[in-house]
Amino acid sequence: MGGLNDPYFRIVVADKRSPRDGRFIEEIGNYNPKVKGMNFKLDVGRAQHWISKGAVPSDTVRSLLKKAAKAA
Repeated sequence: MGGLNDPYFRIVVADKRSPRDGRFIEEIGNYNPKVKGMNFKLDVGRAQHWISKGAVPSDTVRSLLKKAAKAA
């Protein structure tokens, strides 16, 4: 998502066999690294649900989950 010099990312749950920009199971949030302060929106409950089912979060999503836990 986003454009040249304007990054914007969706946080999704995807099967590891799917291509990076391909099909995904569920969109659970978004992340805009250019914005200062609270630059992401994340459904922590759904993220925890998928992690309990065996999903492995990326390093970036793991750090966003930690930030969301501190903010709550």
